[in-house]
Order: sequence, then C-alpha cells, then structure tokens
Amino acid sequence: MPRRHIHVTGAAEAPLRAALRALRTGLAVPEGFPPDVLAEAEAAAKNPRLPADDATDLPFLTIDPPTSTDLDQAVHLARRADGGYRVHYAIADVAAFVAPGGAIDAEAHRRVLTLYFPDGKVPLHPPVLSEGAASLLPGEPRPALLWRVDLDAEGRRVATDLRRALVRSRAKLDYATVQRQIDSGTAEEPLALLRDIGRLREEREVERGGISLGVPEQEIVEVPGGHGYTLAYRAPLPAEGWNAQISLLTGMAAADLMTAAGTGILRTLPVAPDGAVARLRRSAQALGVDWPHHVPYAEVVRNADPTDPRQAAFLQECTTLLRGAGYTVFTDGKLPDPAVHAAVADEYTHCTAPLRRLVDRYASELCVAAVAGHEPPEWVRAALPHLPDEMAAGARRAGTVERESVDVVEAALLSGRVGELFDAYVIDVKEREPSVGTVHLDDPAVVARVQGGTAPLPLGQWMRVRLSEADPGRAKVLFAPA
Repeated sequence: MPRRHIHVTGAAEAPLRAALRALRTGLAVPEGFPPDVLAEAEAAAKNPRLPADDATDLPFLTIDPPTSTDLDQAVHLARRADGGYRVHYAIADVAAFVAPGGAIDAEAHRRVLTLYFPDGKVPLHPPVLSEGAASLLPGEPRPALLWRVDLDAEGRRVATDLRRALVRSRAKLDYATVQRQIDSGTAEEPLALLRDIGRLREEREVERGGISLGVPEQEIVEVPGGHGYTLAYRAPLPAEGWNAQISLLTGMAAADLMTAAGTGILRTLPVAPDGAVARLRRSAQALGVDWPHHVPYAEVVRNADPTDPRQAAFLQECTTLLRGAGYTVFTDGKLPDPAVHAAVADEYTHCTAPLRRLVDRYASELCVAAVAGHEPPEWVRAALPHLPDEMAAGARRAGTVERESVDVVEAALLSGRVGELFDAYVIDVKEREPSVGTVHLDDPAVVARVQGGTAPLPLGQWMRVRLSEADPGRAKVLFAPA
C-alpha cells in the first residue's frame, strides 16, 4: 500500500509540472511503448480471445475515480432467497489480449506496475488495451473473468465460482455519486446493496482481526482569494471502503482456490515487529491521537478520523506497519510460512487489477484452472518462480516514484517561503541522532525532515520550525528548529 497518495489538479502551477517532468526523466520512466508492442496491441484489440459464455444480461456497473478509464472491475450485487447475497465481480481478462511470450507480455514484465505520478500515470499496458479494448467501459461487451461469490445473511462466504464470460457494464460511476445516491436513498437495489454488503464485510474484518487503512489523499488546492496553493487532505468516502471490501472478498476467495489446488501465489505480510508498533505509538502521541496501552493497533486505526488533519497524518504513518509485504509462490501443496497477510488476517492474493498489476493476470489463470480441475497453463507455471522478485522490483520503483513525487510537490509549493516559521509537531526522532527527526505541519499538510539544532528534538510536542530548504530541483524540503 502506498505511504502517501497525492493528486495534482489542473490548477497546479507550471513550475510544479516542470519539476514532475524532470522527475520522470531522472527516474528513467518510459515515455511510451516500443513500436512492436503498439502494433501487437492494436492487433489484439481488434481480435481478442472471446469466451463461450455470455453474461451480458447482468447489469454490471463500475465504481472508480471520475477520470479513470482503465477499468479493471465491474460489480453486480443481488439478494438471495435464503436471506444472503450474491456478488458477481467481473475482472478484465487481460489474457484474452496478451499472448504469452509476445511483445506486450515482455514489456509488461519490464514495467510490472502502472506508475502513478501526481499529474498522470505511466501504464502497464498500451492504452489501446488498458483504456480501450480490455477496459470494462460502459456499453461495450468485454471478455472478463467472472467471479460469483455467495454470502450468507451475515456476509460470510459460502460458495465461490469463476468462469470466463462476456460482460457489459451499464454505467461508469464515481465514488461521490455512489455515496450521494446511497445516502439520499435514491440508489437502486444493486447499488444500494453495496452499503449493506460492505458493512457486513467490515464486521467480518473486525471479527477476524483484520484492518483496512482509509489513507487520505493529499491534494493541491487553491488558497481562497487567489493567494497561491497549499496542500490539504481529502478523506476517503465510506463507499470507497465498501467497494474495497468486494475486492478483498475476491482476493481471499482466490487464495482459497489456489491453496486447495496446491499451486498459487499469495500476497503475504508478517506481523509487524514490536519496534515498528512502538514507533507508531510515538507518532500517535506526537499527533495527539489517543492510544491507550490496552487498545490494539487495529482498533485505533478503525476509530481514526481521516477528516482530522492530525489523524489523517497518523493514518499515513500507519502504512509503515505494512512494510515487508510481498508475494510468495507455493507448489505441490506446500503452503508458505507465513501464508497469511497480517493486515487482511487471512490468506489473500491480488487478482482484481490485471490492467495495472502484472501478478493479477497469473493469479487469475491459476484460479480458473483450479475451478476447472485442470493443471495451470505451462506459461503460468514457468513464470511463477520469478514473479515475487519481479513484483518486488516493481514495488520498489513505484515506491521511489511516490516518495520523490511527494517531495517534489512539497518543495514546489514551499519554494517561495524559505526562512518562514511554521507550527509543527515532532512525530519521529532518530534514536542515534536525537537532533534529527520528522515534523508534521498543521498547515500546509506537509511531513518533512527537521535537523540543524544541537538539542534533542521534543518527541510528541509542538515546536516552531524554520523552512531552511525547499528546492524542487533537488526534490527536498528541510526544516530547522527555530
């Protein structure tokens, strides 16, 4: 999970956009796709492998940010006669377009993940596929991997099925529209059930000891009166959490299919070490977040208010406990140890975002084979041993993009304020260098390094700091004690 999301709107200043372009160049991010990849993608878009089953009668809908066009998932929710629920979840069938060993496949293995910059993205697959022929756009028939997951009245999974089918989304909705329709009571039942099922799955998450982080986005917003720009937090809507529960449900169902079959790739995360939890407690204290010693981490996170700037900063710090997440392959029924994702508190895999994440295509193929009672395709088995290292390298690259992007944005917005004083809270102090640490500003929403004094920093306390450096060219912000 990313440590910090940040989004640049159209109102961002030109120097900031120039700095982000320079960052892309400095990180050697690919600007486009090679000609052979584009040619293969154009041909595949016109002639995909179509499934025999037709499920276009199901009125699917997609729920994504308003500007998204790479639509991996479409959902249809219904009640069952026994009081439970049926979840149909259609996932873009990338394998219908990508030939194993072909040019698109090789390029995807080089890229691994879609990279997200504050002002745009660098896609995993050519846009003619990821934003066109393979995307579950409304009104268009698309090949998909169609999950059917049945739940009982309390939201517990009782049956799972998966098949390839042709689907057609009826509507492309964004989170704000979904939230508004559900809150106002104007949502029709397939959409209205998102709240019911989402809340039940959240209850089951609490029951098993899992935790979902509602990490706020940082957004650049214009200061009233036209006096420049600042950073602020945007809290996620409840509908975003309900929608995420459908994806988590599918990922856990997929993990169960693979473990039963004896071959698969799991997303695993060990339990956070005591030292990491202790550090997070110090950050909570610094930000004024109440965390009694007898209260577990998961409960504190669930009760955190992402609309409060200090608690929003705490939620961002909570993502440090997710370090160590990776992918683990198993074969011949020998499950890894650990096999569980500590935050999910269950066996889990990634399979719902194949347009944007390489591993999902392979996990989906393993699940299709498991349901059919077949051995996985040879191209999948051959790739499995290498996928964890490929995904780890891709994650490191994405993490670098994210960290450097945040630094660039913060430096650009503060570049004209060097020498000014700010109110801040010390949220971390280096153990071996207690005069060096991290501060969180109340306004703007900046988290940055502080150093330059001789006295130990007052962990958990308010202090005045002076901006000593903010250079977008170096992508750094630095404060000193005032």
